[in-house]
Amino acid sequence: MSGQSSVTVVPTGNNPFLRFVAALSTMAGWCSAAMIVAAVAITCQMIFIRFVLNGSTVWQTEAVIYLAIGSTLIGLPYVQRLRGHVNVDLIPLALSNRARRFLSIFTLSMSALMVAVILYYSFEHWHLTFERNWKSDTVWSVRLWIPYLALPVGFGLFFLQLIADLVAVILKIDRPFGLEAK
Repeated sequence: MSGQSSVTVVPTGNNPFLRFVAALSTMAGWCSAAMIVAAVAITCQMIFIRFVLNGSTVWQTEAVIYLAIGSTLIGLPYVQRLRGHVNVDLIPLALSNRARRFLSIFTLSMSALMVAVILYYSFEHWHLTFERNWKSDTVWSVRLWIPYLALPVGFGLFFLQLIADLVAVILKIDRPFGLEAK
């Protein structure tokens, strides 16, 4: 591994598409953070209601679960933009610049293809819950299309970020795997 401790942001250059996707990914990161803050606030409120007021909670647990899952999905493009995923670059470090570039284009293409398939099925699932007006089997009875919307939105934005990363490597705006040339 490269052992870098600083955050690496995928460069956008002056490319309008890359700048637009970067802005969307950053906005998604802020939304994800807000969802985490909301989940923490709801958890604190739930603890107060249950243990201080000795009352019952109806919607809090379910809301916290949906917010945690939603923040994970909506945060995907932001983490990709910052290269925040665990990155083992042993193989790219051993390759020549040309092979490294080919491997980067291949892995980004395969990742985008896989996420596109997940996006398709997640949209299909979300649409089914919307069409049939499914609700959760809890007292709160939330309409499931609302929390399930995080699936197509999160994977859609993640797909866009992967395409932007691919375009940045192809146009040589970004270095393959963010590594310096040999």
